[in-house]
Amino acid sequence: MDIKVKIGNRIKELRDKRGLTQEVLAYKSDVDRTYMNHVEKGKRNISIINLEKIIVNGLEVSMLEFFNVNIFQDGK
Repeated sequence: MDIKVKIGNRIKELRDKRGLTQEVLAYKSDVDRTYMNHVEKGKRNISIINLEKIIVNGLEVSMLEFFNVNIFQDGK
């Protein structure tokens, strides 16, 4: 699975768990809602800066918590 898709799926998973809409998450992360949509669908090559804004500011989790799941463990 492509890394962009893995990241998008993980963002969506955490967003859904927190009951956030894409619009609210985008606002909290200081990114555009359409950008957020493309990131979740794995269609954007997200910058490290925006990834940090979404994970830390928007989802309010640590980078370790975000990446410490099985989908990132296989290295493929």
